Amino acid sequence: MSTRFRIVVLSLFAVLSILSVRAAFNIRFAFDFEQFFPIGDPDLEAFKEFVKEFETDDNFLLVALHRPEGVFDQEFLQKVHQFSLDCRDLPHVKQVLSLTKIGYPIKTPFAITSIPAIHLDRPELYASDKARLLKDERFVRNLISEDAKTLVVYLKNIESIELSQARELIKALDATVKKYQFKDYHYLGRPYFQQEMVRLQQKEIVIATLVSAILVTLAMYFVFRRFWGTAVAVVSMLLGLLLFVGFLGGFVRELNTLSALYPVLVLIIGTSDIVHIMSKYNDELHKGHARDKAMWNTIRDVGLATFMTALTTAIGFASLVTNRVMPIKDFGINAAVGVMIAYFTVILFTTVMLTWFRADQIAQPEKEHAFWERLLQGIVDFTRNHPRAIVLTTIGVCLLSLLGISKITTNYDIISNLPRNSKIKTDFLFFEKHLAGFRPMEFAIFIQGKYRADDFEVLREMEKIEKELHKASFIQAIFSSTALYKSINQMYHNNRVDAYRLPESKEEFESYRRAAKRLPQFSANVLVSKDGRKARITSRVSDIGADNIKAFGNKLERWIDTNIDSTIIQVRRTGTGLIMDKNSAYIRSNLLLGLFSSIGLISLIIAFVLRSFRMMVIFLLPNFVPLLVAGALLGYWGVELDAGISIVFSVVFGIAVDDTIHFLSKFKLELNQGHTVEEALRVTLLETGKALILTTVFLFFGFLVLLFSQHPTSVVIGLLTSITLMAGMVTELMLAPVLVRWLIK
Repeated sequence: MSTRFRIVVLSLFAVLSILSVRAAFNIRFAFDFEQFFPIGDPDLEAFKEFVKEFETDDNFLLVALHRPEGVFDQEFLQKVHQFSLDCRDLPHVKQVLSLTKIGYPIKTPFAITSIPAIHLDRPELYASDKARLLKDERFVRNLISEDAKTLVVYLKNIESIELSQARELIKALDATVKKYQFKDYHYLGRPYFQQEMVRLQQKEIVIATLVSAILVTLAMYFVFRRFWGTAVAVVSMLLGLLLFVGFLGGFVRELNTLSALYPVLVLIIGTSDIVHIMSKYNDELHKGHARDKAMWNTIRDVGLATFMTALTTAIGFASLVTNRVMPIKDFGINAAVGVMIAYFTVILFTTVMLTWFRADQIAQPEKEHAFWERLLQGIVDFTRNHPRAIVLTTIGVCLLSLLGISKITTNYDIISNLPRNSKIKTDFLFFEKHLAGFRPMEFAIFIQGKYRADDFEVLREMEKIEKELHKASFIQAIFSSTALYKSINQMYHNNRVDAYRLPESKEEFESYRRAAKRLPQFSANVLVSKDGRKARITSRVSDIGADNIKAFGNKLERWIDTNIDSTIIQVRRTGTGLIMDKNSAYIRSNLLLGLFSSIGLISLIIAFVLRSFRMMVIFLLPNFVPLLVAGALLGYWGVELDAGISIVFSVVFGIAVDDTIHFLSKFKLELNQGHTVEEALRVTLLETGKALILTTVFLFFGFLVLLFSQHPTSVVIGLLTSITLMAGMVTELMLAPVLVRWLIK
């Protein structure tokens, strides 16, 4: 390897590093619920058409103000009222609603006026105000908790609020809350989720990078026990990570909730290639070869294998492009690119750097050589003497895994996926326990024939649906255009609680239409389309899980088919909640399609490179076991298979095949040199076994770095991947030799 070539390579990486540093400043973090909508879903397309005529169902920010002694205290109510007024001046807020500003309509001989829902200046009326409000379905768990210890201020923000706008709004809101010295307050809504999730993303990626870098440094020093060997390895991996960050800044720019996995993948997976390259190079130096000759032999013997491992790992990640959820699809593409960047960094930069150092500068002479030889020779002997036991044990593990897989559910809920020990989760749980929660459930009403949205027949059919929804205890805050006429009917009956219903006759209803036009509370563009041919019913549902909500939705659709007059209205469930929950319906199909596509493609590559169908079978069987184990762990642990968790199968398969490729490549080389199957197998295990075990141990602890994450999905991915890769190593060392002896003659 000439000095000129070394200088060219190092200059190239110096330039790329400078460009990567500049590009890194272009990276932005993003969190949007729309990112998680399944692309191409018919309900998504229907929802997009629906919101063109209405508003989205998540353009709000709720502020819950809690007072343990009860909210009906004059000083507290005055503060809430003034706070509500001040919130009108917050940036990107269009409307503010609270019980301190709401009144009940009253009909007088002269006009329609109103009385306040809460008489702020008359504490003697608080008891009657409280009794009336807690019986009013419009307000309970919506603007006031059932125990009357929490009031909610509803802020309606602009639609599709962006991150910068959300930050501006939350910052101003925090200042306003602090101004009034509310001690116990909670937020819920899109702007709050956006800001908090992005802040946590940034924190997670920094922690993951630092912990991974420290772990890699310790692992490299444990292996090589020399400063220069450790330095070359660590600098190589950090350089690969820097180039990957430059790629993200130059071509991707926005990172999502899975971004914390990138440093772990690039640093830890890159460790495998470095260990194989440096171990082989060191062995060649100890054989007495000159540095250039030693590096040439290294690239000849393990260069193809390391390229194959990088390629197959990248294919495993790239299989996620079949996923309908954009963050998962983007993660697959970016991770595949990151793996290849790490590989080319190792094969160019690391190999060039190594040729400047002597063997004793790279690694300490092995004092544990006898230990490794005894261990690996023991594995050779065990697999030769107990093939039947190994196969039966493997079959038993597979059967237990299949039982575990049968227990997997897709009953995704939001609570389980919120960051641990975070204010955003505390706030979410507060709203779930005391108020109506967050998950929206919307119904699009399509008016049929000659009817219009404000016709008595239409409203009566909509009221039937609302009454059916009220039977479900987990559905709250039900609201539609029927509320206007129910309120008028209540007004005409002295605001009695039991009078909040539609009038019984069409004649009585017609008399209410004139009054309806004089009530400013009615917002037509929110509940009824401009042409009067569409309407909506809004509600919020508790976080009971996607499968449970789907089951309820199917049951409700059957009820609607039986009880609603389809010649008057057609009903379709819609909204962001439905679209996000539909991800569970695509997880299995996307998972199987992507996984089997990558398995098929990688198998064909292996068969072509090794030119042996039997080698392909030996490659496949040991790598199916880790996939089954991963699925079993999900089932036995009771972890719901959501879009984020589903990537673990591509991660596991993409990484697990690396060991098999190194094993089979070395075995093929030994066979080509004229060794018998048994001798080739022994040499293969003795020369690749140590690197195989060490890289798996590094990967095991490397993915355990994700246990530091606050994001439950990352924690599960880290733990699941670590355990599964360890199971894959055992399968590789035990089952692969048995299959080789049976299939290769």
